[in-house]
Amino acid sequence: MQILPVIGGLVSIVGAVFLLLAAIGIIRMPDVYNRMQTGTKATTLGSILFLLGIGLAEPSWFGKIILLIVFIVFTNPISSHVLARAAHFRGIRLAEGSVRDCLADDEAGEKGVCE
Repeated sequence: MQILPVIGGLVSIVGAVFLLLAAIGIIRMPDVYNRMQTGTKATTLGSILFLLGIGLAEPSWFGKIILLIVFIVFTNPISSHVLARAAHFRGIRLAEGSVRDCLADDEAGEKGVCE
């Protein structure tokens, strides 16, 4: 029995758990900004681990898997950032329990903790 496919399967399962937790977090978070943050961070890590597990299980695909991982690392956070800025620009409010809106402070020209 080869050990690399077993390790790849375990890493893929851990990635799938992160993807599941991201889905649960998207449902449970109170506003669009928290949902984007939950979805971005957990799905980025989950996707990386899932793809890495596939690459370990099938070493001939490893080069292509690394390219996919690099693509995900760059595009997922950037797209989430742009969507959050667009939501803020459209006036979508933060959840009731939110303490600070650093982007609104920056737009108002206030210097504060956010810098």
